Amino acid sequence: MFTSYLSRRVATGIAAAGVAVVPLFPAAAQDAIKVGAPLPLTGPLSPEGLKQKRGYDLWAETANTKGGIKAGGKTYTVEIVYTDYASNTPRAVQSAERMITDDKVNFLFAPFGSGATKAASAVSEKYGVPMIAPTASSAEVYDQSYKFLFGTLTSNDTVSEPIAKLVTEKNPNIKRVAILARNDLFPLAVAQAFEKAVKAQNLEVVTFERYAIGTMDHAAAITQMRAARPDWVYASGYINDLILIRRQMNDLGLKPQILTMIAGPAYPEFAKTVGPLAENITSMSWWHPAVRYKGKDVFGSTEAFNAAWEKKYGGEADYVDASSAVDGAIIQLGIEAANSIDPAKVRDAMAALDVETFYGKIKFAASGQINSLQPPVFQLQGGQPVVLWPPAIKQGELRFSIP
Repeated sequence: MFTSYLSRRVATGIAAAGVAVVPLFPAAAQDAIKVGAPLPLTGPLSPEGLKQKRGYDLWAETANTKGGIKAGGKTYTVEIVYTDYASNTPRAVQSAERMITDDKVNFLFAPFGSGATKAASAVSEKYGVPMIAPTASSAEVYDQSYKFLFGTLTSNDTVSEPIAKLVTEKNPNIKRVAILARNDLFPLAVAQAFEKAVKAQNLEVVTFERYAIGTMDHAAAITQMRAARPDWVYASGYINDLILIRRQMNDLGLKPQILTMIAGPAYPEFAKTVGPLAENITSMSWWHPAVRYKGKDVFGSTEAFNAAWEKKYGGEADYVDASSAVDGAIIQLGIEAANSIDPAKVRDAMAALDVETFYGKIKFAASGQINSLQPPVFQLQGGQPVVLWPPAIKQGELRFSIP
């Protein structure tokens, strides 16, 4: 599956002594801003890839409906170039490069997840094309001293420390923790951050199991976890992984006092698929529709974004949906602040942003990772996410029973 909008193939090559960098970007006379979006639209990561696409499409539609993007005395429409890399990271990298060199995109949205984002970031840096990531939270993505990479998920400790403190404050009888992590960059990194957070609360990690990408049977790991008699079970992975793990936990009789999973429960599809087994699962999310921000972005406020989402797709957006939409809004803010579509000028404007949006305050650390958000902790109750923390948007109390 490959959909592309054709553009004039005007390339400018700039050679600098000792620097293997060839910036390529469309001529300024064009009347469309093109953003490349390599996505896993098929394969095991396709649920996540389709979420990113929905967010991008809503932003592009909103920006164009409101008159496009103005810069340098011109008004530009937004076009998004999509390619399906079929959940294969090397293909994601190839797709990103092809979008720059062949499709002449001005900017890039990152592929899904920390691993693919880190791999593709070398391409955006090589060509000097700003790339913004809606689904990369691991610090390992941002430790490369790259200048053209940005991300709108805070670091993994921000979704680990609050829940560790909340659980121990609410139930001092929680003592023993078992962890099951997908052996992939983000799921492993977030599990390790969680391990550090619970140990800081004087909890004992009785087992830490890793499972390979593509694992279709977790019985052995779950049996080992059950033998360790944990009070708290934590599982990391993507939605298809966590659906299978939850079902097999039930089949094998692993019933802790509290079950935490990341990132699947943040998606409505998770609760719909596992049904009653979703009840009281805790998780963390980098954004929730209950937040209320008044922004200077194209959406204007959380309420307006929620309304636009419900009108276009029905239901509520989750953090991947919202992070993807705000990534487009941030590119737009950068272009407008720079009054230019020149990649280097827009990069500098994005790096200098300190502005509130429907998603929250946008301010990037020197690494390019956002450092201005407070990700909420939630629990699935009655099939719906109920925010437990932070207090400003709290909707309910933490429950300690797993069906």
